[in-house]
Amino acid sequence: MSGCGCGCGSGSGGPFSKGRDLVEFVFHAHGGAIRDQKILQGPLATVCQGCGTPFALETYLGTCPGCGGVHAVAPMAPTSANIQFAGSDYRLPL
Repeated sequence: MSGCGCGCGSGSGGPFSKGRDLVEFVFHAHGGAIRDQKILQGPLATVCQGCGTPFALETYLGTCPGCGGVHAVAPMAPTSANIQFAGSDYRLPL
């Protein structure tokens, strides 16, 4: 159980996790249904925490157009300040 109360059973981490743990939570939450959903409040302007490239995070999980770095934001707190980076060595599971 993730501890978020959603019943998704995604393992460790949850919507208040940081870094890679949040990215993996968003990737797996609700069977993957959340990761590709558009952020309801609209795209979030951000800067890649890996390479510094500015971009807009349009879905709850996205990649930097410059380096491919994976970023995510939890659906219950979608603000630019809450975007988390999985690390420069992280790649999305196939």
